[in-house]
Amino acid sequence: MAWDEWERLKSSAAERAAGGTRLNGVPDEDRVGAVGEGDLTVSQQDLAAVGDQAHTLYERLWKEARIALPTSDRAAGDLSGQGFALGGALRHVSNRWEKQLGSLMDACAHISNHMDVSGKTHRDDDDWIQRSMSGIDTLDRGFDESYAPAGAKNPVYEQKDAKGEGRG
Repeated sequence: MAWDEWERLKSSAAERAAGGTRLNGVPDEDRVGAVGEGDLTVSQQDLAAVGDQAHTLYERLWKEARIALPTSDRAAGDLSGQGFALGGALRHVSNRWEKQLGSLMDACAHISNHMDVSGKTHRDDDDWIQRSMSGIDTLDRGFDESYAPAGAKNPVYEQKDAKGEGRG
């Protein structure tokens, strides 16, 4: 993306934001090239596939990427013991490799674990939102004019006299 294109997009976004908040809609100019309508959806199978790939990569790194560490460390010790500066350099490289490998394996484990729980978490969130919205609907019905029993006035709208007593 060119710098002038970035600047143009930023100013366009600022102009749209100045117009106020828009809910439940995307401007037509932002729909260009969009694939379909509606919310973002991801199936549990998609999440599981990503998690499985991350777990597979973790297992391969554990088995295959650590093979040279013991021999590299032994060689670094031998070279250092013989007075070669190369021994310290090799130990440094081995330590950095182990640290970077650990970071990569941690990231794979994090991705795998996150994908396992992500689908369930989103389903739980959707269920909670649905329950909350249905509770609002029930509360809203309580404010309806026809809330009182058939033939009776809603007591909320009962008129009071000067003494504060109901006059019907």
